[in-house]
Amino acid sequence: MDQIANPEFPIYIEKRKLFRHQLIALCSRRRVQLSIGLLLGALFPYLMRFDLAFATKISAQNQLNSLMATILAITVGYWLYRQLIRYPSIQSAYYIFPAFIAAYGLVLSAFFFLRLDYSRLFFAISFFNSIVWFLFVHIISIRYSRPIFDVIPFGNAESVASIAGAEWQVISTEQPRFTSRDGLVVDLRANLTDDWEALVTERALSGTPVYHYKQLKENLTGRVEIEHLSENTLGSLLPDHFYLKFKRGLDLIGVALILPFALALMCVVSLWVRLDDGGPVFFRQTRMGYRGQEFQVWKFRTMRTANIESAGTVDSAKTRDDDERITRIGHFLRKTRIDELPQIFNIIKGEMSWIGPRPEAVPLSMLYQSKLPYYRYRHIVRPGITGWAQVNQGHVAEVDEVLDKLHYDFFYIKNFSIWLDLLITLRTIRVVLTGFGAR
Repeated sequence: MDQIANPEFPIYIEKRKLFRHQLIALCSRRRVQLSIGLLLGALFPYLMRFDLAFATKISAQNQLNSLMATILAITVGYWLYRQLIRYPSIQSAYYIFPAFIAAYGLVLSAFFFLRLDYSRLFFAISFFNSIVWFLFVHIISIRYSRPIFDVIPFGNAESVASIAGAEWQVISTEQPRFTSRDGLVVDLRANLTDDWEALVTERALSGTPVYHYKQLKENLTGRVEIEHLSENTLGSLLPDHFYLKFKRGLDLIGVALILPFALALMCVVSLWVRLDDGGPVFFRQTRMGYRGQEFQVWKFRTMRTANIESAGTVDSAKTRDDDERITRIGHFLRKTRIDELPQIFNIIKGEMSWIGPRPEAVPLSMLYQSKLPYYRYRHIVRPGITGWAQVNQGHVAEVDEVLDKLHYDFFYIKNFSIWLDLLITLRTIRVVLTGFGAR
């Protein structure tokens, strides 16, 4: 009652709202984010140099080296972080630590090999401040910032309204034409009337981004749907040929780094599988691979011996959640994806990659190919042990679910890059270590 009676209370509420909006606007600007990060992570520790020098007896040159190094580390860390979170369905908080740990680690490694002096305390304060600042930016963005899009109710544009993570405002030509929004959504293949075309033109001239509804769907869902060659030509989905070759080298480097540890783990798992029920350690299956070529894939056996498919039928090739055929340790091996480790040898042979679309058993691949348009196109890149579809959707077998998975595969092919592979690697590591997101 006192608040209602107080005439200044509504003004106080409006001031709070204004401050919140200003804070959101400030945190959403990338240059401001980086500038404040540099102030807190580099300049602030440097301004403490007299106290640091007194406490640790370090030189002015040491402090200057540390300042330059932390500026570089924060800049690289922020750039790397932005590269990782530009893909859809990403919880950005999970990638703040990996991005900045990698950046600071690279700078410290350079200082170590060049034998340059630096302050460990300076680096520690800088790293802590940077992490705290960018976590704060993330919390503010998630809690208060939600993109708002205007939707022109023509053609299929309104289909975006079912996508979570944004607010959709269906508009009319009578609405003010310069409404402040994050973008205008339109079906550019629809035959718009003159009034709607004028509105789209005015919004574009005013600086408002104009999105074709399918483009925005891809950006928000991480999926690419192909219905007609004319709207998503095969040429636009061809993977980067340079990265295709470069990635082969990265695959072999990854094998060289992990193979000693993988062999030791495989020995332990082999003994575990053998002792569990006395059956064979490995399971072999013919799958459809790179450029439509069949190959033999090896995995640790996770099903009972009596249930291992021998006839190669479609039903026997399908594995569902909580499948009764899976052994006790099979659930653990599948959840952590350790059962895929023997496929390292498929990578060495060039039949697979660390990251790519999941290779399906030949009977399943032929079934999906007969029912799903352009299914074979997923074979344009090497299949992978993990991939974009696996970390977003998990394992599926039914045709309608496989269609969704196919859209994830197309997104991966269209956005084929080292950054997307790095993101998939980090998400896979999270699954292996925590089991979160595994299916």
